Amino acid sequence: MQVAAPQLDAQLQRGLKSLYTLHGDEPLLIQEAADALRAVARQQGYTERTVHTVAGAHFDWSEVLASGGSLSLFADKQLIEIRIPSGKPGKDGSQVLQQLAQASQGNDSMLTLVILPRLDAATQKGAWFAALDSFGITVRVDPVDRKALPQWIAQRLQQQGQRVAAGEEGQRTLQFFADRVEGNLLAAHQEIQKLALLHPAGELGFDQVEAAVLNVARYDAFKLAEAVLGGQSLRVQRMLDGLQAEGEAAVLVHWALAEDIRTLNRIRRAMDAGRPLPMALRENRVWGAKEKLMERVLPQLTTPTLTRWLRDAHTVDGIVKGLKQPDWPADPWVALQQLALRVSQGCALR
Repeated sequence: MQVAAPQLDAQLQRGLKSLYTLHGDEPLLIQEAADALRAVARQQGYTERTVHTVAGAHFDWSEVLASGGSLSLFADKQLIEIRIPSGKPGKDGSQVLQQLAQASQGNDSMLTLVILPRLDAATQKGAWFAALDSFGITVRVDPVDRKALPQWIAQRLQQQGQRVAAGEEGQRTLQFFADRVEGNLLAAHQEIQKLALLHPAGELGFDQVEAAVLNVARYDAFKLAEAVLGGQSLRVQRMLDGLQAEGEAAVLVHWALAEDIRTLNRIRRAMDAGRPLPMALRENRVWGAKEKLMERVLPQLTTPTLTRWLRDAHTVDGIVKGLKQPDWPADPWVALQQLALRVSQGCALR
């Protein structure tokens, strides 16, 4: 049974199950969910804990099975924790996980916790994951979206008795905080805790936050592409600077931008040929956040505009590979900035 991450605490209070699976790519939220589960387990007598980390194709899964029948003299309940960083248990692991899932039914002496990274749709349809989901509780831990980050920060501050000013000033403070920690939730958590050490409970001013919070933001090329489609030019500039400072390959950044331009062009041409937008999006395998962004911008983009962007992307492709192009900057990052801002400004709401 699937449970949303924010509802996990409520589910645990209703009654502890014998099998839980956590999957997601946000280390802080995975850690907090696992800690909450362990705390409830300790309260209910699961005093012995065994941890197995599946590393490599030659992991001995028999140890996992054996640990289920090896209680110490001082415990009558145990927690078995299985961590699979790759998200791929392999053939033997698949069989063991299915066996453990089935054995968990009615077993109140053993609690199994499986921790996985973010899984794609195909993996979630596999027999082993289906068994975990069918016989236990699965919790998908999603990252905090950039739009939701200021509110997430406000909630965390509130938990430690702090808050920002009301109204526009407070929103400015939260936006500044979010800009400093975007893409790095674990560091964001640490910066929030730092404020509790530096300042007493109560209201925090912008100057206090600005002086205390380090710039620990991390970006990736695919989030940059989403910011471009969202018409967020200032954020695009900040992300490009961050990616360059982190040593990201200009070729990868260009590929992410160019791929979206190519996709926009294909969908626009399909629309011009009479294809409904939702159908064209599905045919081009566009979904999730990017689907919503493209759905918003495509009606205002014309084929000539997209053709120009496609030509610009081809030009910048040469620049990031060392070729010089007339009327374009020779520096790959400056050229990427020019391309990204041109597209971002074109995608801004009019």
